[in-house]
Amino acid sequence: MFLVCGEALMDVFSAGETPAGLALDARVGGSPFNVAVGLARLAQPVAFFAAVSNGFVGERLMGALGAEGVDTSTVARTDAPSTLGLVGLDAKGVPSYAFYGTGGADRQLGPDALAALPSGWDAIHLGSFAAVVEPIATTLRALVERERGRALIAYDPNIRLNVEPSLVAWRATLDWMRPRCDLLKISDEDLQLLLPGSAPEAFAHTALAAGVKLVVVTRGSAGALGWTADQHASVPPVPVQVVDTVGAGDTFQAALLTWLAERGRLSADGLASLDAAALHDLLGFAGRAAAITCSRRGADMPRRAELC
Repeated sequence: MFLVCGEALMDVFSAGETPAGLALDARVGGSPFNVAVGLARLAQPVAFFAAVSNGFVGERLMGALGAEGVDTSTVARTDAPSTLGLVGLDAKGVPSYAFYGTGGADRQLGPDALAALPSGWDAIHLGSFAAVVEPIATTLRALVERERGRALIAYDPNIRLNVEPSLVAWRATLDWMRPRCDLLKISDEDLQLLLPGSAPEAFAHTALAAGVKLVVVTRGSAGALGWTADQHASVPPVPVQVVDTVGAGDTFQAALLTWLAERGRLSADGLASLDAAALHDLLGFAGRAAAITCSRRGADMPRRAELC
């Protein structure tokens, strides 16, 4: 079973002007939330480890998780308000975010929640701003230390500078995670934010030397790249009419984990032993899943039946 850790929030889109202001369309979201839903839609058993508000927004988030089949028994509830992410889209459907979440519920996952969390997970995914804001960041680091070597650890930085503007903090988290994660997925945009001018291959080799077993760099309209210690693969983009790219990276991550689970590869050894053909197939499967999300508005991830 998968355990996905991190924030759940509302993505709020502009739905046009009204005589008195703006109409807003709020949709459940948050990068880890999306990964959890993406896994459930791809027929994978998954639980969500997070803190969610007791308010009406939190109730909607919990309802959405339950409706998708995500196990919410590991969710802590709090009276803190839910975070809102205002999403603006450019002419190509590329999103920019403004977050309203200081003191928000998704940050309030403390050590007491970890003490009550069982072990026995096949894989644990974490990332985005939950890995750099407190107190949840400390809790997730303690979880990684507790479970590494027993569960596959997957990490996606998914940088949000309008939540934590310090690149030093994001780099420190990446440096801490590299020797502790098995699967590291990063977008080329995030890579250039963290390490300006760094080539994907150089980044991958540094991560592999630190102990990562599989490194994936997604490149949007340029496809994706993947490396193990012995193999390298590149896949082209999947042609699609883009509506927007919200949730595409989260879908890609959920699909990577699904492919690995379906083939019994959810282990450090399973990643390290991927041959060139399997690595290419893995990246292609994830790319097809992400393309479906890009063809729809918002983080509307595909279901297993939509993927060949």
